Amino acid sequence: MVGELERPLVSNDVDLAQDQSNDLTRNYDLDGECHLNAALLRPPRTQGLVHKQRLSSASRRLALGDSVVGDVSDPLDGILVGQTLKRRVVTEHLVELQTHGRPENQSQNLRFGTENDRPQESVPNTDAISDQRSCLSLQVVSGPSCGLHCSVLSTSTARLPLTLGRVPPSYLLLKDYEVSGKHAMITWNLNKLRWELVDMGSLNGTLLNSCPIHHPDPGSRLWGDPVELASGDTITVGTTSNIYVHISSHNERLVPFGVGMTSDPMSLRRGGKKLPMEDVCYYHWPLPGINQFGVFGICDGHGGVGAAKSASKILPEMVATILTDSVKRERVMSEQDASDVLRDAFSQTEASMNNYYEGCTATLLLVWADADENFFAQCANVGDSACFINMDGKQIKMTEDHKVTSCSERLRIEGIGEPLKDGETRLCGLNLARMLGDKFVKQQDSRFSSEPYISQVVHLKKSSGAFALLASDGLWDVVSFKKAIQLVVQARERHSTETENLAEKIAEVMLNEARTQRTKDNTSIIFIDFDSISTVSSCKVRP
Repeated sequence: MVGELERPLVSNDVDLAQDQSNDLTRNYDLDGECHLNAALLRPPRTQGLVHKQRLSSASRRLALGDSVVGDVSDPLDGILVGQTLKRRVVTEHLVELQTHGRPENQSQNLRFGTENDRPQESVPNTDAISDQRSCLSLQVVSGPSCGLHCSVLSTSTARLPLTLGRVPPSYLLLKDYEVSGKHAMITWNLNKLRWELVDMGSLNGTLLNSCPIHHPDPGSRLWGDPVELASGDTITVGTTSNIYVHISSHNERLVPFGVGMTSDPMSLRRGGKKLPMEDVCYYHWPLPGINQFGVFGICDGHGGVGAAKSASKILPEMVATILTDSVKRERVMSEQDASDVLRDAFSQTEASMNNYYEGCTATLLLVWADADENFFAQCANVGDSACFINMDGKQIKMTEDHKVTSCSERLRIEGIGEPLKDGETRLCGLNLARMLGDKFVKQQDSRFSSEPYISQVVHLKKSSGAFALLASDGLWDVVSFKKAIQLVVQARERHSTETENLAEKIAEVMLNEARTQRTKDNTSIIFIDFDSISTVSSCKVRP
């Protein structure tokens, strides 16, 4: 039985028996951890998904010249249980994509740079190992398991070596009939301080940037020679499963999901007046000293940008300070609820702000991961900068509108014994009843509040297509939640083959829609794609 599991369902052998009687059932998470800290990511190569023309098994040199991609679609009609399929080698419809600049005479080694660039082969001491700590991240960018991703640290000996295959206990489990049970393996070479990929005698072989790295005789089931992995490489197993590689050093951070952030004062939409940008948007992953928590937020100022700048600095600091208390942090993890943390952070932020004549909205999305790398999200807000999460096609509203005209605010104000008069749409000239700052008007009218709305906790399921969208009212004045979801879905489909910063492209799509609809207010947008890995800075504030 083990032998059957090890044997892939696709073969180059054209003489396999085809007289079997049952139909093939086409049934097409992972864990890993990076300890992150404060520098920026090294940008990966800017190319998209690349397939080069396959080389003969006799050739062990790296392919040079243009990259190509082929049409590998092949109908599966008539497939039988247990039948090993013949793999068709694609030789037509090759489309030129891009050229790589690897050294011409470099044989067997697929690493950029010269021989002198490589680490010395002598065994490093303990301090050197610590300084060279590396994080490997893999993302399946095409094939039946597209969207699957994982990360592992070079010092995580319990998780290494990392196996790619079709059956458990493969670390990256690929539901692909062309992949062997145990297809390939990635190890951390402690002597050379580098990640290495080796084919484990798979029947259909393994390619690295379209160069075969398996044994010249695939039928022998002998292992290939290890080759070095570099950030930006593409591993191909079978013909359709392509795996994008990102490698970051110990002083780099990797956001475990895609993040796109953009903003525009939209001054041209207001008659060309040079009005100031009063929005501030930001994110921090992870929070300083708290690896499993991060925040994403937008503050929309009024009366000036001072309050928004203060809140965007103080609020994440307060969240981080509260979560440094191990008892409170463990309570959030065990109860899967951060309501008390968010409420206290808003209260302490309001108390720390000294803005008497300026105020701002504040929307903060707290995201955290448990020990099994399940992600959770909870939001708190005052004002009208909204956030929603879409998961499995269902929309989850994470914020509440605190305009004076909203039903919830009218009920709250009525509950404190000072109901609004008929037709009254503003308090002290402001259209918001909840905000941070604005200390002067809060002293004049007790109906103002800085108490945040706290959302439910959302468990972000893996491979659910989950995403979150935060934006100031410059977007929501002209784009509905439903329209925003449609734009995201369309953008994902349009850029489905791209691996680099899809989240940033989608954020720009939303901003362009606000421009097209001629919004008359500052617009800031944060888009979070929980089905991808980010290649952007882990800490950012704009403007």
